[in-house]
Amino acid sequence: MTDKKETKKKQKEEKETKPASAKATAGKEEKKVEVKKVPKKETDFKIDTDKMLEAGVHFGHRTSRLHPKMEPYLAGVKNTVHIIDLEKTAEKLKEALKFIQEIVSENKVLLLVGTKIQIKDLVGETAQECELPYVNERWLGGTLTNFEVISKRVGYLKEIEEKKASGAWEKYTKKERIKMNREYQNLKTKFEGIKTLSRVPDAMFVLDIRKDDLAVKEARMKGIKVIAVCDTNTDPSLVDYPIPANDDAISSVKYILEKVKEAILKAKAK
Repeated sequence: MTDKKETKKKQKEEKETKPASAKATAGKEEKKVEVKKVPKKETDFKIDTDKMLEAGVHFGHRTSRLHPKMEPYLAGVKNTVHIIDLEKTAEKLKEALKFIQEIVSENKVLLLVGTKIQIKDLVGETAQECELPYVNERWLGGTLTNFEVISKRVGYLKEIEEKKASGAWEKYTKKERIKMNREYQNLKTKFEGIKTLSRVPDAMFVLDIRKDDLAVKEARMKGIKVIAVCDTNTDPSLVDYPIPANDDAISSVKYILEKVKEAILKAKAK
């Protein structure tokens, strides 16, 4: 009797623990479910940490000049100078490049800003090659927040250029032409890079947020997305897409701008 009871108990337990799916599919042929593979978007920008190392992207400022919010991007200290973690730089650079490609693909406007003496020529060249508006001289207060007034000055520059090209200046005396040319050169220095800027940009790339802090402030006031190179003495929380990197060395800035150029030209080609 005891054996029979134990046998029945085991059968009951097996019945209760049998998976519901097994019960449902018992005696039926199992259906094969095809899983469609979604092609991954190309996000490889061929960022090489060894090349970044050669370019000096990893060199920060002296430890005494550290901004606390840059601590998560540091790898250590060498000769009292903070060293930036290039793995994190690569990660953040990829995010920024992806966003830049989205901006370009949607025919939105990206403004390039870099007024530091050692990089301003590089900024101008990159912007022209990518057909971007740019500021590589002093940032004029109100460029974004008082865009209407700036647009009028740009319009005046274009007017002077047209008169000069048409030969309308010839009717003036030599002294008057010298004065007019001086005014023209002054306007050209200030507004040459934003002549094509017909409206407030959708995003801005800043190469030194300490030097061009006013540009960042105006962008934040207007709700414009900011991508920026952030050295160890800056606050990365001020921008939307920080790229932890050396913003002083020409080689470092050049490496980053080359990647920006590649991403933009690739997006335009598509």
